[in-house]
Amino acid sequence: MDKLRRPQLSGRTVVVTGGTRGVGAGIAQAFAEAGAEVLACARRPPEVPVEGVEFAPLDLRDPPAVRAFFAGLPRLDVLVNNAGGGPYRLLADAEAERHARVLELNLLAPLTASLAAYEHLRRAQGAVVMIGSVSGSRPSPGSAAYGAAKAGLESLARSMAVEWAPEVRVNTLVVGMVRTELAHLHYGGEDGIEGVARTVPLGRLATPADVGAAAVFLASDAAAYISGASLLVHGGGERPAFLDAATANKDKRDGRTREMGGDVR
Repeated sequence: MDKLRRPQLSGRTVVVTGGTRGVGAGIAQAFAEAGAEVLACARRPPEVPVEGVEFAPLDLRDPPAVRAFFAGLPRLDVLVNNAGGGPYRLLADAEAERHARVLELNLLAPLTASLAAYEHLRRAQGAVVMIGSVSGSRPSPGSAAYGAAKAGLESLARSMAVEWAPEVRVNTLVVGMVRTELAHLHYGGEDGIEGVARTVPLGRLATPADVGAAAVFLASDAAAYISGASLLVHGGGERPAFLDAATANKDKRDGRTREMGGDVR
């Protein structure tokens, strides 16, 4: 989004959980560029500080600490619940308690933060932006607990939007695959990343800045009548695998590929 057209959030205070690297840092930077006062909280400080973004140490899985953190803020207009993630772990490879830790970080922590921030947001007529995932609406082998948590996060946001209206708007960004400094852990080396990118209709992975621009939009006055919504930020999703496996109309698809000079996406 061009900076001249970016929604302006001057005078507003924004908290981005997990806002020190990857997608979170991109979100924090986007809000700072929109003129907001931005506070990024995480367990560890950023390796590369983002200009215009302050840092506060916070373990989102410590409810008393979370409540104390938000109680100490003088003002809050926007909460972005971005902190999350989880390791690659097949269901049968761990006990339920290990999977529960993933649920705790990706579902319970956003609930804890939102409740702790509620009074600030109500007074400010503010907004909550949940950072969801396409894993919440598709099978997620190797990250089933993460996918379940993100599905629950969307449901939580929709209910929260109804309960907290009209004072607080609540929406979810449903994020697809993003190229961050840790992308190689998910997709492999450069060949793997490029191969995965070819499965996306727009032909590339998202950047943290793409997600940040969408978050700024949902928090801004441009989205004043949007609440309880899920905005897909996934480059068009994924090309259905059956299309490449099917033999019907294969000649037409192959012809179209030759016209485009590459893969049909």
